[in-house]
Amino acid sequence: MTGKRIQQRGLWFDEFEEGAVYLHAPGRTVTEADNVLFTTMTMNTQSLHLDAAWSEQQPFGQRLVNSMFTLSTMVGASVAQLTQGTIVANLGFTEVNFPHPLYHGDTMYSETEVLEKRLSKSRPGQGIISLRHTARNQDGVVVAVATRSVMVWTEENAP
Repeated sequence: MTGKRIQQRGLWFDEFEEGAVYLHAPGRTVTEADNVLFTTMTMNTQSLHLDAAWSEQQPFGQRLVNSMFTLSTMVGASVAQLTQGTIVANLGFTEVNFPHPLYHGDTMYSETEVLEKRLSKSRPGQGIISLRHTARNQDGVVVAVATRSVMVWTEENAP
């Protein structure tokens, strides 16, 4: 092969721009199977996720998608575009909120805003990025918001 080879990757520290908003595609339609599998795989026995008859009697009138599935999928949607192969570590989450439930059959769309960035004081060649992830359903209603810090490589120091 003599053509140029391009490997998909996330962004190096230097490529992140404060204030930039990244829209992640494709959206993800959540099925009942997704919710039941994730809920049972993570040993969460919450009836709101598993028991249709019980959930019908509750305030939302139906089962809710497990909020940890919502969080994981929202962040996961950003990986290919932002951190694939460039991340050193996920440092943590703050301000995780679920202002509206996600239901079976809803389609979730995610975006990420770069809040700030700084070079690491203790790890040369690496930087810390603060990100705000937001997920909306197909009607544009916000279903999840989380602020996350990640450590990524600078391009010149990448392994």
